[in-house]
Amino acid sequence: MMAEQRILMDETAIRRALTRIAHEIVEKNKGIDNCMLVGIRTRGIYLAERLAALIEEIEGKPVEVTDLDITAYRDDRRSNASSQARNETAAAKQECNHLNVEGRRIILFDDVLYTGRTIRAAMDAVMDRGRPEIIQLAVLVDRGHRELPIRPDYVGKNVPTSKQEQIDVSLSEVDGDDKVTIIH
Repeated sequence: MMAEQRILMDETAIRRALTRIAHEIVEKNKGIDNCMLVGIRTRGIYLAERLAALIEEIEGKPVEVTDLDITAYRDDRRSNASSQARNETAAAKQECNHLNVEGRRIILFDDVLYTGRTIRAAMDAVMDRGRPEIIQLAVLVDRGHRELPIRPDYVGKNVPTSKQEQIDVSLSEVDGDDKVTIIH
């Protein structure tokens, strides 16, 4: 049986959602002073970079953007930690040391929020680097089904899904085009 796909957001809808989120971030933070956008790899960093460009258009000044590799912090990779996996985990944790979060307003950005486990791992990675003033969460799509008490501050689109469905985010930087699809 072939999986059924439906486009939820096209390039225009993604751009509009990011523009709305940019305005919401500026409003909620009363500007962008002391803010840092942190995109969760892989697609979160590209969304954060797009958001930073929109915020710069609004505010007339740049906002710092960086990426975050949360591989070492994922709770689904600990149980089968071979020595090679432990070495990769240590290297990934060391790589995140470029984050200077002390006293900053951190806005994490990810493409899809599902169980909340990726965001928990991202918060652990951020907290390992210092004590931010605040951590906020922006997501392009919130599909529900939380396993942890995590709620986004900024949402591009809420998409109620069943656990059998899948949300696929395609971005031109990685996939060649911009769209969000639901796969049944």
